[in-house]
Amino acid sequence: MAGNSFGQLFRITTAGESHGPGNVVIIDGVPPGIELNVEDLQKDLDRRRPGQSKIVTQRNESDQPEIISGVFEGRTTGTSLAILIRNEDQRSRDYGNIKEIYRPGHADYSFDAKYGFRDYRGGGRSSARETTARVAAGVVAKKILHQQCGAGVLGYVVQVGEIKANIEDPAAITMEQVEQLPDGSPNIVRCPDINAAEKMISLIEKVRKEQDSIGGAAEIVATGLPAGLGEPVFDKLKADLAKALFSLPAVLGVEYGIGFGCVTQKGSENNDQFIPGKKTGDITTASNRHGGMLGGISTGLPIVLRAAIKPTSSLPKEQPTVNQKGEQATISTKGRHDPCLLPRFIPMAESMVAITLADHLLRFKAQCS
Repeated sequence: MAGNSFGQLFRITTAGESHGPGNVVIIDGVPPGIELNVEDLQKDLDRRRPGQSKIVTQRNESDQPEIISGVFEGRTTGTSLAILIRNEDQRSRDYGNIKEIYRPGHADYSFDAKYGFRDYRGGGRSSARETTARVAAGVVAKKILHQQCGAGVLGYVVQVGEIKANIEDPAAITMEQVEQLPDGSPNIVRCPDINAAEKMISLIEKVRKEQDSIGGAAEIVATGLPAGLGEPVFDKLKADLAKALFSLPAVLGVEYGIGFGCVTQKGSENNDQFIPGKKTGDITTASNRHGGMLGGISTGLPIVLRAAIKPTSSLPKEQPTVNQKGEQATISTKGRHDPCLLPRFIPMAESMVAITLADHLLRFKAQCS
């Protein structure tokens, strides 16, 4: 199987399956001297972890990372960094009934068509369980971004079903708003608009009781980046960011800046006018409809992306399908699944955006050195 690596100077390679012993990531290109320990990794892995609230899957995984190589006395050495997250709560018996039946919305048929064989336990390699390794790598990428230029990456939920959040300034959202409610309790849906968050939770609970699921959208914002990241042709920053997000399970659409809103505008309405920056000689724009990238290269303004996430495909509700022989069948998927993928998708999306930006930042600095 090809396609298990991503990035150039900051490059990750992952391995593992949903119901195997665990998932591992090897990261090349990590600069030496970055402070890193298990506790750093655990914070974002806990945000991705199943079983964290009543509106996500109840699979019980502690997701405790093990740093196998690349760290000595609490700092990266500059050699390959390897991180392992073991699986602890696999229930492979839940998937015995789908061994020869294709789940609607899943990769079962396409895996058989490509390989003639598949690991049907929880989706095998195509399962979102693989993203534990990416989230661990994302922690390292975030540290590089912060150390090199003070940049940060933050994601949050902006829509569940028909319920939309009201976000006036994406760059002003804080981690505290995403993770906590004003009273200090967890913001389990990770939407910083509290009124919308309450409605989102009610909707998710409703579809779960109906043995169904619901989709939505996430917004990811990167701030503090310099102008000049990205290449003008095939390695456009916007193209690599889109690939990074599309490589995550359940992503059906990606847009940046004003996105598809541009289709109804005139050029004079869509253009962001250049103006002098705060410091002498600096240049910025009066608005950010371009989402922080022009010509595939960063402009120094916040990079703003949105990803459309489909409803969870695995449903306890009975659905029509076919078996491997093409005969009609029905399926009711057992196991533990998220009624809405959005709350746990946020740290995954942050990680892939951070990994992409760290790679381009290191490439930019190598070019300019």
